Amino acid sequence: MVALASVGLVRSQPLPATSDDAGAMDDGLITIESDSQSADNVTGVVTASGNVRIVYPARGMVATSRQAQYFSREGRLVLSGDVDVIQEDGSTLQAERVTYNLEDERALAVPNEGGQVRSTMILRPDQPAQTPLTP
Repeated sequence: MVALASVGLVRSQPLPATSDDAGAMDDGLITIESDSQSADNVTGVVTASGNVRIVYPARGMVATSRQAQYFSREGRLVLSGDVDVIQEDGSTLQAERVTYNLEDERALAVPNEGGQVRSTMILRPDQPAQTPLTP
């Protein structure tokens, strides 16, 4: 059984285009497919379990994991268990757990105990250098 989430930013189908800003609405479209899902309207948390697949077209991203939780109030997505993230440019990330903040587009990847996070990035020398972030 495959379920699709439909809470907050997570919608199972795009809304029909009714105005010029219809494309902007799709920027927040995230589709979550999984064996089972539950939603808690009190806490605003959607939990997906088993063969989780997340598609985020606006960011060109597809992710898979064993479990995912979407915290709608915080705008946070937590994937756990054999997480694989693939970007349309070919960049990849593999970890045991990935926490992604949708608002500022920051991710924190954590490995299995004693393991490592693995990432593959496509470097483009033709792009201007960015100023590094300071802690």
